[in-house]
Amino acid sequence: MTDLIKKFEDKSPEIVFNWKDSETEAEGWTVINSLRGGAAGGGTRMRKGLDMNEVLSLAKTMEIKFSVSGPAIGGAKSGINFDPNDPRKKGVLQRWYKAVSPLLKSYYGTGGDLNVDEIHEVIPMTEECGVWHPQEGVFNGHFKPTEADKINRIGQLRQGVVKVIENPFFSPDVAQKYTVADMITGYGVAQAVRHYYDIFGGNIEGKKAIIQGFGNVGSAAAFYLAAMHVKIVGIIDREGGVINPDGFSFEEIKNLFLNKDGNKLVAENMISSEEINTQIWNLGAEIFAPCAASRLVTQDQVDNMIASGLEVISCGANVPFADKEIFFGPIMQNVDSKASLIPDFISNCGMARVFAYFMEKKVQMTDEAIFLDTSETIRKAIANVHSKNPRKTNISAAAYEIALSQLL
Repeated sequence: MTDLIKKFEDKSPEIVFNWKDSETEAEGWTVINSLRGGAAGGGTRMRKGLDMNEVLSLAKTMEIKFSVSGPAIGGAKSGINFDPNDPRKKGVLQRWYKAVSPLLKSYYGTGGDLNVDEIHEVIPMTEECGVWHPQEGVFNGHFKPTEADKINRIGQLRQGVVKVIENPFFSPDVAQKYTVADMITGYGVAQAVRHYYDIFGGNIEGKKAIIQGFGNVGSAAAFYLAAMHVKIVGIIDREGGVINPDGFSFEEIKNLFLNKDGNKLVAENMISSEEINTQIWNLGAEIFAPCAASRLVTQDQVDNMIASGLEVISCGANVPFADKEIFFGPIMQNVDSKASLIPDFISNCGMARVFAYFMEKKVQMTDEAIFLDTSETIRKAIANVHSKNPRKTNISAAAYEIALSQLL
């Protein structure tokens, strides 16, 4: 497995597109690891300090993710080095999408990612550039549909991703009109935990969980886990967090979700960042969902959780561990050998799976069909890992071996 990872990491990407904004200091990259199946896909992120290597590692992660979620295409990613809180953000994104639109018309499909919103930024801005849909390149490069079929499937994709959730089972508040795109990734993170216990043994009800990050992914994962009677005992976010050793009730978690300020946790009893960092890792949680930025989780934090009874980690963030390696660095390897670690390309594949689902010929457009398709995709991936490795450790190693054997 180590040799497979090294071979995959060392393979140069097929295309690197570099852009420098004419009006600001922003710089962006699209990295296409390969045009497997004639196309590549991966979202667009923005953060200050981002570099090409981050984009490359995420493009390679996407290629592995597509081995689980489908379609059978290459991995890609776009990243812009710019402060997303800068008031010039909109202009930067508009000029970026204009520059990258030839790729989006031909063989590259994108979506929202860190600090870039799928519905309010990606879709309208790419449409302004004459792109039918941010996934048009995947249709043209991979599916090669007839014009009529392309129109039908893009219509299905457009409608599905922005579909307002009507079923209260899948939405914290149907009146607030949350969409599939808002909720699906966190749903997958929670479903990965449920399927892990179903397949590897154990009962999810009554387990304690720690959530890192309370943006779209972390807050949705907390909502769905709480709905499964998991006790959320701690939430750690950028500016502090909350702790309840007995577990927050489902209603309390739902209210925290509804009271978010954008992607930030808001609570009356917030603990400072410094204080929560000294307490949260020793709460005795069996479940950990890292759903914040990449490369944050340290060896000490995981060691404390494992010593306190940690059983399973479901990764909402891509590459959550503070390793410099693209995949499977020393922290991740160590964690994988001591606990059940469900890798990011399985547990957070929800949005990629939704895109793949809507690209298929006529599919059901109900909340139940969309969400259960993602759940079933994750269940199958975990079942495949269990067939290869029924032990509760080295789950990620087995998952990588299965994925990379398809790609190399």
